[in-house]
Amino acid sequence: MTDVKKSGNEKLDELCVNTIRLLSADGVQKAGCGHPGMPMGMAPAAYLLWTKILKHNPANPKWHNRDRFVLSAGHGSMLLYSLLHLCGYDMSLDDLKNFRQLNSKTPGHPEYEPDLGVEVTTGPLGQGISNAVGMAIAQKHLSAYFNREGFDVIDYNIYVIAGDGDMQEGVSSEASSLAGHLGLDNLIVIYDDNHISIDGSTELSFTEDAALRYKAYGWNVIKVDGDGNDLTAIEKAIKKANRFKGKPTIIKLRTHIGYGSPNKQDTAAVHGSALGEEEVKLTKQNLGWDPEKSFYIPDEVKEHMISVRDKGIKAEKSWLRKFNKYAKQYPELAEQFNAASEGKNIVNIDELLPKFAAGESVATRKASGKVLSALMPKMPLILSGSADLTPSNNTRFDGVEDFQKDNYLGRYIRYGVREHAMGALMNGISVSGLCRAYGGTFFVFSDYMRPALRVAAMSGYPTIFVFTHDSIGLGEDGPTHQPVEQLPSLRAIPNLLTIRPTDANETAQAWKYILQYKDGPVALLLTRQGVPVIDREKYAAASNMEKGAYAIKPSDNPDVLLLASGSEVSIALSASESLEKEGIKTQVVSMPCWELFDRQSDEYKESVLPSNVTARIGIEAAVGLGWEKWLGKDGIFIGITTFGKSAPYKELYTDFGITAENVIAGAKKLLA
Repeated sequence: MTDVKKSGNEKLDELCVNTIRLLSADGVQKAGCGHPGMPMGMAPAAYLLWTKILKHNPANPKWHNRDRFVLSAGHGSMLLYSLLHLCGYDMSLDDLKNFRQLNSKTPGHPEYEPDLGVEVTTGPLGQGISNAVGMAIAQKHLSAYFNREGFDVIDYNIYVIAGDGDMQEGVSSEASSLAGHLGLDNLIVIYDDNHISIDGSTELSFTEDAALRYKAYGWNVIKVDGDGNDLTAIEKAIKKANRFKGKPTIIKLRTHIGYGSPNKQDTAAVHGSALGEEEVKLTKQNLGWDPEKSFYIPDEVKEHMISVRDKGIKAEKSWLRKFNKYAKQYPELAEQFNAASEGKNIVNIDELLPKFAAGESVATRKASGKVLSALMPKMPLILSGSADLTPSNNTRFDGVEDFQKDNYLGRYIRYGVREHAMGALMNGISVSGLCRAYGGTFFVFSDYMRPALRVAAMSGYPTIFVFTHDSIGLGEDGPTHQPVEQLPSLRAIPNLLTIRPTDANETAQAWKYILQYKDGPVALLLTRQGVPVIDREKYAAASNMEKGAYAIKPSDNPDVLLLASGSEVSIALSASESLEKEGIKTQVVSMPCWELFDRQSDEYKESVLPSNVTARIGIEAAVGLGWEKWLGKDGIFIGITTFGKSAPYKELYTDFGITAENVIAGAKKLLA
């Protein structure tokens, strides 16, 4: 504590900062676990940001032109919850007292809830700062698309608080490198440089010069030394960052973890554990607080910080007046803006979908490319891209321009060989409220982006993950590139739709479904190799894919059920024709999306998989984990039990026994 005489404003600022510190400490202490140190050290910067810099409206957390705040160091969640409460969001004091409890609004790490002011799910370190890069990309594109002279209807910024863990995780390096390349000057990161991690001092494992690294990435770097309490210096740094053009900014702010704790400040003990009752009291005494009061908010703090809400209401009203004038001058753009904000598609997708002729052999990745070229030019605000596999993924549609530093109107993002960052950036784009993102890579590299996939599914982000080269069918590149276990691993993720279409027309219908689906992420799996385009006059319509599974070749009272997904459906149909000639009645079931099939009625499921037919064969060029659910105890699975091999794909299918002949033999064995 300092003995320098403070002005009234300075005393109020200090009181507000200490309120945030001690609410955080009390919340963690009541829960008996959590991370009090980071909120205590970063309270001054966060207070300044939320009360003097951030453009936001607690009365309408989803105002489109609000500044975005991302607490990438999500373990310090009590900092965010304290700010939300004090600024007038739908976060009560009881919610703070309920920290980390069942079904509370205050989980241990922030979980995406835009109605509460939580912009993204953070906690897995590196995800938040990487999401923020995606948010900055979305803002740059939206401002380039919608803004007109005199009408900056999109001019928000993205602010991040990140820690040493964020700096160390590889995904943030990938994302930050791309942010520098793209010159995202609407992105400002405050780096909580407190020198402590869970194991102890960061000197144990992290001694690089992070500032120099970010300079090498092409960022503007500002250092603020001291103890993290100099509000004037912090404000000066943020405003300087706001004025800087052409580069994102990182502010390296020296802080002290657990600031104010007499015995635990600057130690790992305050990182991930409650202070303890006695230390909480000592800390309160040290900060000039009544040690017997918990969750205490002085009246002057309440009055001062709730004024943020009034300021936010005025800011949004001013923006609405501007937007109404804009709508009169640019009615078509305003209509697009409103449609996007309501999640409406402005085109008739059915009229645009290409049709593929039966008898052709078309790789579903190529069919997907044709679908995108038909749809995307008519569907603005969907950003596309690839992790340096554009010619292979077919994600680039006809006429699209690259999104680059000199062309933010471009809709194709060159992510480079950065799969993990691509996933996290697409998540950030997809929570913009107006944009949506899809991006492609080889299916085997979904392993590199699994954390982003998982967070997308947990949070319900409407991100579209395009994975091509979906099986051993990619052939000669061999087992390092041939996914075998990835398919069941994606199906194991709750709330992720995993769609593996049968042929070109089912791929088109899959895209139609995906573009209308907004309740969570989708993984679309596509073949490298050509697959037969099925005769839909002979077999069931491809539009049935929206049910997840359907009888592509139905049969009355079948003897055997043949179940398959993707490229293996044609194998099942071929086997079925031979079995029928021998008097064995078969029903062939295309199963492009297990998750959608699970959502259907029991009656529909029974029509597709009649329970009285126990002779069942599953066919899929992947590990068979999960197929027991559909095949029962008597069924046979024909698929993969090892890693793949390097050879032409037809030879591989024969070598692994994924053939019509094996299906026929299996059916006869079951019926015998």
